Amino acid sequence: MKSKDYRSNPLFLRNEFETEGKFQFPRIRKQDVDLFKIRLISATDAKYNDSEENRKKGLHFFVDDYKFLAAYNNPEKFLEKVSQYMFACTPDFSAYADMNYWRQIESVGHSRWCGAFWQSQGVKVIPTIGWSTKASYDFCFDAVEKGSTVAIGMIGCKHAKEEFLAGYREMLRRIEPEAILCVGRPFEEMEGNIIAVDYPAFGKVGR
Repeated sequence: MKSKDYRSNPLFLRNEFETEGKFQFPRIRKQDVDLFKIRLISATDAKYNDSEENRKKGLHFFVDDYKFLAAYNNPEKFLEKVSQYMFACTPDFSAYADMNYWRQIESVGHSRWCGAFWQSQGVKVIPTIGWSTKASYDFCFDAVEKGSTVAIGMIGCKHAKEEFLAGYREMLRRIEPEAILCVGRPFEEMEGNIIAVDYPAFGKVGR
């Protein structure tokens, strides 16, 4: 049986941050992030004690979930890796349309918690925003301060363009982002201050 002290540890309970929204996600606050001549590094390529050159990049998580589960499951250790970089996008835990909503809500909650934890430890954070069906609008934009720079990924969006654009417009309306870091080539119909970074080399393709 675990000790009472262990169960009351704030990191174990994950209750230590200000929350917002129907599902009480940890709140990610707006931060100023320098996006001029931005370069990114994937979580799969990030290393402990990374090179000085790589530390000048931002960290993104637009990769398979299993490759970054430690961000939530072992947060104090993973922080050693995250804190090296210029900024970190929050983990893109999957929230597919065919997933039960409790799982989608969990994915958003895990992502927000990681961002709030990293911010509390001095990391500059860009919240990653994702959505599935219209029903996901009930939670997927919550707990991100209005006017924040946000990150989105374009993998798989070409197969559901209209649904993606509907969610994108809703994101603009609810969050009013100062800038959108778009990993992948954006659709022409997408409005806003978009900073596009292309796959697979993640070279800057537009501002």
